[in-house]
Amino acid sequence: MAFFEIELIDFEDFWELLFRFGFNLLVIVTIVKYLYYKSSHRKDYFFTYILISTVIFLLCFLLENVKLELGFALGLFAIFGIIRYRTRQIPIKEMTYLFLVIGVSVINALANRKVSYAELLFTNLALIAVTFALERLLLLKHESRKVIEYEKIELIKPQRHEELIKDLEERTGIKINRVEIGKIDFLRDSARINIYYYQNNGIVNQADIAYGNQDEYDD
Repeated sequence: MAFFEIELIDFEDFWELLFRFGFNLLVIVTIVKYLYYKSSHRKDYFFTYILISTVIFLLCFLLENVKLELGFALGLFAIFGIIRYRTRQIPIKEMTYLFLVIGVSVINALANRKVSYAELLFTNLALIAVTFALERLLLLKHESRKVIEYEKIELIKPQRHEELIKDLEERTGIKINRVEIGKIDFLRDSARINIYYYQNNGIVNQADIAYGNQDEYDD
């Protein structure tokens, strides 16, 4: 049965869509919720990754057999480029997870009948296993940076370095690895200080709310 020369439903393709969509969503939720979110507790990226994965999967799956014209393809890249340049810089770790969820979604959507379900399952499990090993087993720490406007300008002297770190730790609740003195404003008796620390979920989130700063990752 068709409507305007379009089939109302193709049961074979529809059930394949449901199966692949459910499988892809299961893999993405495993990666984002149980690997990424457990270590970062960033709800904004959790929301973003799930929706981006869903959109990418459906876009690739539904347009798999559609011949895209060059203008349309360039238009898509232009739209993504505008969105990218109008948003703040994404930290390296978050960008890596973004690439991971997009890659997984594209693989699950575009795998054709030449790729067996065993190969597809192995690919997804391998990506989950490698991510789990890096995130949990190897315990790789990402050094984060926070920029703070500091008013106790007398403590930025090299001989008072210990006092500076102690004061910053008491006021931010963050265990600081090192600090860098940036711009100094003697007219306002203030200085811009970069503090470096290993991310701690609870403390960092509270500090972000209190100071309104963005975290940056340095490898």
